[in-house]
Amino acid sequence: MIQAFGLTSTSRKDLPLAVDDVSFEARPGRVTALLGATGAGKTSALRLMLELQQGRGITQFRGRPLHRIAHPSREVGVLLGDVPGHPARTVRGHLRMLCAAAGVPVRRADEVLEAVGLVSLRDERLGTLSRGMDRRLGLACALLPNPHSLVLDEPAEGLSSGESRWLHGMLRAHAVRGGTVLFTTAEPKEAARVADRVVTLEQGRLAADQEAPEFARTRLRPRVAVRSPHAVRLAALLAKEARAAHRSVEVVREGGNRLSVYGGTCAEVGEIAFRHGILVHQLADETGDMGPGAGFLPGEETPGGRRRPGSPDSGVGAPETEAGGGAEAGEDAHGGRSRHGSSLEADSERLRHTGQEARSDSPEESVHSGSAPGKASASPALPSPLPPPISVRTAAGPLRPLRYEIRRATGIGTGFLTAAAVLVTSALTAVLLARVGHTPQARLLAAWPRELPLPPAALGAGLLGALAFGDEFRHPALAADRGTVPRRLGLLTAKLVVAAVTALLLALLAVGCDAEVLYLVYGRELTEVPGDWLVLSASWIGLVIGCAWAGVLAAGIFRSTTAGLAAVVSVPVLGVPLVQRVLEGASVRTAAGLPARLREVFLVQWPFGGGRYLAGAVRVIVQPVGGALTLSLTALLCAYLLTSLRGRVR
Repeated sequence: MIQAFGLTSTSRKDLPLAVDDVSFEARPGRVTALLGATGAGKTSALRLMLELQQGRGITQFRGRPLHRIAHPSREVGVLLGDVPGHPARTVRGHLRMLCAAAGVPVRRADEVLEAVGLVSLRDERLGTLSRGMDRRLGLACALLPNPHSLVLDEPAEGLSSGESRWLHGMLRAHAVRGGTVLFTTAEPKEAARVADRVVTLEQGRLAADQEAPEFARTRLRPRVAVRSPHAVRLAALLAKEARAAHRSVEVVREGGNRLSVYGGTCAEVGEIAFRHGILVHQLADETGDMGPGAGFLPGEETPGGRRRPGSPDSGVGAPETEAGGGAEAGEDAHGGRSRHGSSLEADSERLRHTGQEARSDSPEESVHSGSAPGKASASPALPSPLPPPISVRTAAGPLRPLRYEIRRATGIGTGFLTAAAVLVTSALTAVLLARVGHTPQARLLAAWPRELPLPPAALGAGLLGALAFGDEFRHPALAADRGTVPRRLGLLTAKLVVAAVTALLLALLAVGCDAEVLYLVYGRELTEVPGDWLVLSASWIGLVIGCAWAGVLAAGIFRSTTAGLAAVVSVPVLGVPLVQRVLEGASVRTAAGLPARLREVFLVQWPFGGGRYLAGAVRVIVQPVGGALTLSLTALLCAYLLTSLRGRVR
């Protein structure tokens, strides 16, 4: 069950509240529609319920607020807007990646593909899907963790009639299995046809909360749909017969040969057409749009100037429906069930304690119980306390971050194309350097001319690292309902590991390709292994991996691939001159004898020549590029940690 109490959006300057004290519930095993015209506050209400927007109120999913559920995606499946994801990713690859994020077996992707009818399109790219197929994929993403509740924002918008029927059938099937379904719509006919209960919003306030049959009877206009090649003549005859019988009948021409008759029946229209020999192609009862006065709250005046029945000033003791009949006990003025029962009082009392625990800004505020509109009180009305505040929560990280990151990185061809371009550029640069001459052997194998700040392999590794976060902020599939990517340390560790492995492979392949091309073009003399190859190899691998890590951290902090690549380039352009200036100072001492001093401090003899390796690592770090890269990585890591901690504090 979904219970929403006192949902209120944050006030905006000189504008009415998008959602103002809205309370309703969606029961399990039933489909609930949140109905309202554009701007009525439907999407804002859903975002408040899902803690995606700041405001006030309480929403509980099976008795727990969303921020107290360990794995929210397994409790609530959400579809807001289009399906986010990289356009070049396949349908099946996108779902397999989300399986790792939700911590469910990968076979679940094939199961939901079959359930939504996308098996034949599993290898299609997300960017090529039609509107209907995108809706199917969105429903598959929502159903992937097998949630109990579905919360969908206008899921049938833009779909054909056949696709809409299929979607409504899926929602009904989920409800039949015991799940809770809540969806928004702007079409009254769709709400009456699909939902078991209809909650109507008007200008951000709750206008009605009714069962679907009562909603269709009191807030929709029944009509007779007629199609005839003699529609004009039939319309005139219907109007004439109505005037003669002193009945109120409205006949509306809707284009072509179609008529809509309000206030009549199929039998009456058919008899008139038969008596006058008019051919009729269609004659059927339909449910039309909302009738006059249906959008007014109790106590407000209708366009005719009279007050709605059941208003405090109408002089009627018991509430009445629009048809004039007395409402049954336990129903409100809109035909909806009254919320005066003891169960609501118990829920309100329990939620009052929950709200007191959740509230953090003002100890003087108490929880608003969220009573439904139209609730009468025998005692004098007291000032209503504000409901507790809603804090926007960051999305949870993937439950299997390493598996998620591997599938994310290998699911599109950007990384492979970037690596191929780097290898080709590196080989061509090495050939040109060898032709010009006067290039040291180490720089020749790395294809690193002195005129460039970094070799192609290091720049490519930095770009791949920046794409690890930058593309996710452009296509946030991991946090589709929140529009951003969580800065979790588990996710960062997974990205750093995958980026390091990718950079290591790129560094080895670049040197290997350069050596092979130099051997083919110039012979063996340019491919000889340098004597200090161990230290040079460590420096080379450290440089490439460090650039990849700098790209990952900078893109995660600034949420941009461009910013990640700029941080990589700034290391040699800005960091190296600074380090060189510091190292040239007279007060700087070298790290000579560091292994011996470490042995003295820790009283440990380094086995297998460990002191030599440690000395080599120190020599790499104290180089200008190595020192600048170390400082940059340290600063970026600290900034990332501070950003992550600040997000958690909020």
